[in-house]
Amino acid sequence: MRHKLAIAAALAALASPVLAQSQGEWTLGLGIANVHPKSDNGTLAAGTVPTSIGDSTRPSITFEYFIRDNIGIEVLGALPFKHSIKSNGTEIGTVKQLPPVISLQYHFDATPQLKPFVGLGVNFTGFWDGEAKGPLAGSELRVKNSWGLAAHVGADYWINERSAIRADLRWIDIGADVELNGAKIGTVDVDPVVAGISYVMKF
Repeated sequence: MRHKLAIAAALAALASPVLAQSQGEWTLGLGIANVHPKSDNGTLAAGTVPTSIGDSTRPSITFEYFIRDNIGIEVLGALPFKHSIKSNGTEIGTVKQLPPVISLQYHFDATPQLKPFVGLGVNFTGFWDGEAKGPLAGSELRVKNSWGLAAHVGADYWINERSAIRADLRWIDIGADVELNGAKIGTVDVDPVVAGISYVMKF
């Protein structure tokens, strides 16, 4: 009888659901993010220079603190992304950027292990190390900083009570002025989709 009770208890423990994210808990996520700007990012120099910004992939980190059950405030960070700027297939410059995002998120209890979430937040994108290349080589290229909204959707699959695998997508509103030798020559609409995968730990 004792053996049967022990087996039943073990099975119950294995079948017990992963609890919802509770107020006061926080998570740390370590992963990879790909920043993929939209196509046709705008034109410079009074519409004579069409621009295209390439994508970039870097390690990412997230922190999320739960202010209520299933409701968290998340901060996204990463190593700096570096993008190539092209016009008609020719590289005319490169620039580095870092787009930290702060989001308010709601996590759904879809199943004991699967927890989809949605979020909305604000983004500040800092650009630096602009370098003019190709036909613009020798000029001073600068892309100015940007503020915008950010939307977030994804899901966590909890492999145990303390760790999960996350897949997520973000859309970030990034519109930045471009200067060449100190004079504004136009605006680029980056508006990237950021795709990520990460390992999330709950504390």
